[in-house]
Amino acid sequence: MMRAFHCRLIVFAVALFSGVPALHAADDLSIHNHQFSVAVRSQDGLYEIRSGARPVLQSFVAAEINGRWIRSSQYPKHTISRSSFQDALGKGTQLIVSFTGLADEPTLSYVLRLYDELPYGDIEVQVHAAASRAVTVEHIRPLEAIGDPVLNLGAPDASDRVLSDGYSESGVHIYDLEQAPQGMHFAVGSQMIYNRQSKESLFLAALSADRFLSIFRLQAVSTDGSLRVKSYTVDSAGTTEARLQAPWFRSLPPSERVQLSLPLAPGETLSSERLMFSVGNDYHAQLENYGAAIRQLHHARVDSDNLMGWWSWTAYYMTITEGNAYTNAQWMAQHLKNNGYNFFHLDEGYQYSRGEYATPDATKFPHGMRQLSSEISRLGLKLGLWVAPLQVSGRAWVAENHRDWLVRNARGEPLWYNASRDEEPFYVLDVTNPHAREYLRETFETLTKQWGACYIKLDFMDLTAVEGYYYRPHTTGLEAQKLALQTIREAVGEDVLLDKDGSPMVTPVGIVDEGRISGDTKHSFSTWKSTAPGLVARYYMHRNFFVNDPDAFTLQKEIPATQIQDDGGPPPPLTVSEAQMSIAATALTGGMFEIGDDLPTLASEPERLALVTNPDLLQIVKLGRAAKPLDLLEYEPEDLQPSVSFLREDNRQGILAVFNWTEQARSHTLGLTQLGLAKDHKYDLYDIFNPDQPLKLEGNTIAVIDQPPHSVKLIKIVDSSVSTAPPTVVAETPKSAKVGETVKFIAKTDPNGSPAVDYRWEFGDGVTAEGARLFHTYTLPGNYNVMLKANGIDGVAAEKEFSISVQGNVTFGPPARYAETLSRERELKDSQP
Repeated sequence: MMRAFHCRLIVFAVALFSGVPALHAADDLSIHNHQFSVAVRSQDGLYEIRSGARPVLQSFVAAEINGRWIRSSQYPKHTISRSSFQDALGKGTQLIVSFTGLADEPTLSYVLRLYDELPYGDIEVQVHAAASRAVTVEHIRPLEAIGDPVLNLGAPDASDRVLSDGYSESGVHIYDLEQAPQGMHFAVGSQMIYNRQSKESLFLAALSADRFLSIFRLQAVSTDGSLRVKSYTVDSAGTTEARLQAPWFRSLPPSERVQLSLPLAPGETLSSERLMFSVGNDYHAQLENYGAAIRQLHHARVDSDNLMGWWSWTAYYMTITEGNAYTNAQWMAQHLKNNGYNFFHLDEGYQYSRGEYATPDATKFPHGMRQLSSEISRLGLKLGLWVAPLQVSGRAWVAENHRDWLVRNARGEPLWYNASRDEEPFYVLDVTNPHAREYLRETFETLTKQWGACYIKLDFMDLTAVEGYYYRPHTTGLEAQKLALQTIREAVGEDVLLDKDGSPMVTPVGIVDEGRISGDTKHSFSTWKSTAPGLVARYYMHRNFFVNDPDAFTLQKEIPATQIQDDGGPPPPLTVSEAQMSIAATALTGGMFEIGDDLPTLASEPERLALVTNPDLLQIVKLGRAAKPLDLLEYEPEDLQPSVSFLREDNRQGILAVFNWTEQARSHTLGLTQLGLAKDHKYDLYDIFNPDQPLKLEGNTIAVIDQPPHSVKLIKIVDSSVSTAPPTVVAETPKSAKVGETVKFIAKTDPNGSPAVDYRWEFGDGVTAEGARLFHTYTLPGNYNVMLKANGIDGVAAEKEFSISVQGNVTFGPPARYAETLSRERELKDSQP
């Protein structure tokens, strides 16, 4: 017994001095699934994520309480228990670790879960206040990695490439380990560390963002000529932590930069957000599994048809008027509506001020929005509007009349967040105040129920998710944002499409329908180059979090006079090749497809106008699937950023996209197996933008040689060994209905077969309509035959017929109760002398 003890002590000492604390089968508690395992060390409660027998990461948990950090390693006592669990994602095994024994201090605990059938687990940390006193909590830390190395992905840290998600749409960064500013890889929401030598990756991501942001800090250093990870932490924190990354925010006075501090009464508990973790050799699968988990956990709204249309911002910016808006609406209705472009989106400039959206700017819209919206509807188009729902300018009605409806700083004054007091201040609407919430509700009811907007973009939700002093005490910025989103959804109803622009990614899921995934676009190649990494890195969010919104594509050569510039000077006009890059990058997101040009101007450039009606591009858009970025974390350094994507449209055809974002010619050779295509099949290749230039396979590879700078090669690959096939259509239609009842018709196609690109319904009463999800009302009783035609990706259509029995009486004139009231009123009137 004593000899065994000394052997264990020696092994532990060796591990301690080597910098990596040892975990042994005899003294740790571990759980595993088919992908990897996790374990908790009995002597101190440290947890470990393992790939096979190798530790990838070892970590304590911690919390910042009353302004100082308390780590789990400081507690003299801890207990470990093991049990099974089941939640919305599946079944698994969990380890619960509790830390106690610090007098009058809160206790810490964490739950470490690992799913049986899913290739990931998660951790959640709790702070439980002692019965003797209240405390304040600033941060909860589910991960504080220790050891040397801090991370072990099976090869030197120098080979690591890090994908860091951001607080808002423009925050995605992909850096080699040494490239991050000051070596700090800062992320919000998720972070992937991929080792290009071992091909192994560690992925960590927030499964929830209800109260806190999940903030990641991976610090890299170079010592003795060796690059390594020095530290790695993940915190559940307030939004100020993320906002401080912006220089303009750091320049604000401390009074306007409120740090989150939540009170915890004696005996109460506060939990971190759930943090997913996974280890594996397929980083695409890790991202896609995360997307699927978010969809399931938060009941994502991802079933709407793709939105196609026009928006005003990059065409006119703030110079949009009633006149130029209507001209573009007329042009789109006459020339593009039949191609599927039917949303007409007015961005900023129509409203009196930010925070007062139900009042049009009378100098630019003298006849008001109701008349314009009626004209747009008459043209067969659908109105979309931009708002920044929680942003309030200094001249808005709320700021002038109800400053008590605004979020406050510590002095009780309205909190402001523009960079200079010399500019018009911007404040934040406090939706926890019932009067402010009602004002928000009334605004959106006006925009939708009176003006007829059926799509609304919600902007600057990142800037207005502020930590501050709310009407409802101790509300966090994310809690306030979620309350605002829920209020807006209730006001507009279920059928209006909501698009989250600048905002955290997870918080709006389940409330909005679309979501911006990268920065604002312009008529500028450099802008598109900086935007592209976000478009491809967030591909997995499409129809998991929401329908991806890539912002509008821009094509016209003539730069609008109102082009907004970061450097003060106009950029070079977009070449035709750069315009092709813009529209191709947008289409390959699988999401929204909006034209960002003045349409009459674009019409004067026929070669560019032809891009918006290119049949292959329109088919990609209507299919609505995101292309997979094949080189997301494996791009060559000479490419500067991910450049190769593949969209598998069905079993017969797909689209290969090769971008050259550089200033030199580039070449790429891709094997069929890299695309998931069988080697023994026969393939035909087509250059979508240059159909007169023949392409062919070279053995089992596709070679793009000496591709010019600033260009995209969009190659359609057709497997001629596979026969064309109609879509396999599944429809949900009612078998019966009542006269006057609104009923739903839904069409879907089998994802494993040939998909449909559009659906056309004939309801049997002379009415036809297009779309995957429609509502219809019958006005006469009878038996109706409903016809559904679904056009497939291969050019073959499927047709189905359904019957519906409509019963009830035809009623003309007012309802019976109303008629009875009228009769009584008339009798009363007749009885008057």
